[in-house]
Amino acid sequence: MLKKYSQFLSILFVCVFGIFVTTASAIDLDEATRTVVKDGSGKTIVLTPEQVKRGKRLFNATCGACHVGGITKTNPNVGLDPEALSLATPRRDNIDALVDFLKNPTSYDGLESIAEVHPSIKSADLYPRMRSVTDDDLYAIAGHILLQPKIVTEKWGGGKIYF
Repeated sequence: MLKKYSQFLSILFVCVFGIFVTTASAIDLDEATRTVVKDGSGKTIVLTPEQVKRGKRLFNATCGACHVGGITKTNPNVGLDPEALSLATPRRDNIDALVDFLKNPTSYDGLESIAEVHPSIKSADLYPRMRSVTDDDLYAIAGHILLQPKIVTEKWGGGKIYF
């Protein structure tokens, strides 16, 4: 008898807890937070909650192995933080520039192609995960990269201090 009541109370507790406690989701992010720079002229766009969720999922699946928390495991000097992206040549601190990089990656100084060592659409034959990535997917991934500094602040690209 006691066992039945304890199971019932456990289920009731879980249900009540689930109703009153919610987790943060893309919908919880306000429009100002979801606003990112679209191109080099400074034009901004607001990412939809669906793009935010999709970007996070795709980033973790395709980029997360080498870029955990916005750092670059293969070259810790070049991260995905806003400062590092803005100092690259060409600048990569906007959606269009990141999408272009993901299609045809170049070195940080922009002088040579690194498609053979960095996953990209151009080198999809070498990196199978990139074979099914669409332009909309690249857009969502770029949005995720630009959105993270607003959410996790200095931890994004912060390196060994945080991860």
